[in-house]
Amino acid sequence: MPAGTVFDWHTHEDHQLAWASTGVLTVRSQSDAWVLPTTRALFIPAGVRHETLSQGAATMRSAYIRPSFSSVTWTVCTPVIASTLMGELLGRLEREDLSPESRTHTERVLVDLLEPVASVSFDVRLPVDERACRVADFLRRDPADNRTLAEWGKEVGASARTLARSFVADTGLPFGRWRTRLRLGAAMEELARQSPVANVARDVGYESASAFVAAFRKETGITPAEYFRKGSDT
Repeated sequence: MPAGTVFDWHTHEDHQLAWASTGVLTVRSQSDAWVLPTTRALFIPAGVRHETLSQGAATMRSAYIRPSFSSVTWTVCTPVIASTLMGELLGRLEREDLSPESRTHTERVLVDLLEPVASVSFDVRLPVDERACRVADFLRRDPADNRTLAEWGKEVGASARTLARSFVADTGLPFGRWRTRLRLGAAMEELARQSPVANVARDVGYESASAFVAAFRKETGITPAEYFRKGSDT
């Protein structure tokens, strides 16, 4: 998947297990979104409408599981640990010379391996108000821009109070938290590439690595290192 790839809204008759073996995937349903580094895969139940995209280059690998075959009864998209063993099983299922018996056995092992895990959604809605939307567009291009709402107001021709009301009404988030989630989302690609946290923090507008880690923990309950840590291989 080259940077900017989008698999537009669609459904599958089978359950899908979507995983980025390299890069970062974002999967959106009609009610939520998930940012998936290589340490996370997403179980997408049959019939759930979704789209898949990658901001940077990524490699997506998938397995499709017949609902009648699966013991999993999840009815909503569920993040799972992507262990080394999962990657090996997906690679095995890609083999064209695999016998039907071996394929069935491998599929059963893969299904048994699925272990739910917390994941992160940094997806943010854009404001409807034209002036607030201009602010959002600026920040999407440069998350490190630290201007206040009052300073942005001079840029777009609106008061800070008007912009603040627009962000809450249109996105469901106060401006400060909206910008935090935007910044953390922008950082995920570089974190997945194992870039130094201090560099990533500076690139998205934080003065220090500790401030960035604190913001990440406040939003997710865990640190970036814990989120990107590989799951168990057993």
